[in-house]
Parts: sequence; C-alpha cells; structure tokens
Amino acid sequence: MTVVIHGIKACDTMKKALTWLDAHAVAYTFHDYKKDGADRSDLERWCASLGWEKVLNRAGTTFRKVPEHARSDLDETKAIALMLAQPSMIKRPILEGPDILEAGFKPERYAALFGG
Repeated sequence: MTVVIHGIKACDTMKKALTWLDAHAVAYTFHDYKKDGADRSDLERWCASLGWEKVLNRAGTTFRKVPEHARSDLDETKAIALMLAQPSMIKRPILEGPDILEAGFKPERYAALFGG
C-alpha cells in the first residue's frame, strides 16, 4: 500500500512524519503544497470527512497574520478559500491512503494505522 502525505517540506512536524514512515518502511508519495499548490477537490473532500476546523491550521503564523475581518465568521467555504490562497494554513501533514485520512502527526496514531 502506498499513501500520499501532503504538507510542506520545511515543516518540523512533516519531517517527523516522514521520518516515521521511512523508519517503518511505509511507501508514500509526497505532495508539497509550496511547490505543487493545494487542490480544491482535495480540500473539499478532507473538510467533508474530517471537518474544516480540523483541516485549517489556526495555530500557525500564516493564519495569525490574516486580517481579523478575514478570520471572523469562518465557515467551510471561507476556510477552503483561505487554504487555497495560503496552503501553509492547511494542517500538516494530511495523510491519505486506502481507508486512511489523517490530519496531523502522532506516532501512536500512525502505529495504529500501519501496525508498527
């Protein structure tokens, strides 16, 4: 099974997730938001499954730099527009595979998903 891990190469959390996948011999392809952008259909699917609140990274500096009026009264449509304009606002990593859709990285969660 090959999974797709979406994120930004320079992100520390991404580095931890990629290291975990490598150490556990999990085959993956990497989709870099910075180089390849974010896809609306991916964001819509993730938000429908996980909830936009979980997909939008409100803790990052990119989100905090957004003017208050753009951050207020957020809903799924506005959140997706923000993430498309600034892919750094997408929670990292997003891990996708057959029967897998996971936002963020927790080693114990990856171990449960991949058996290691």
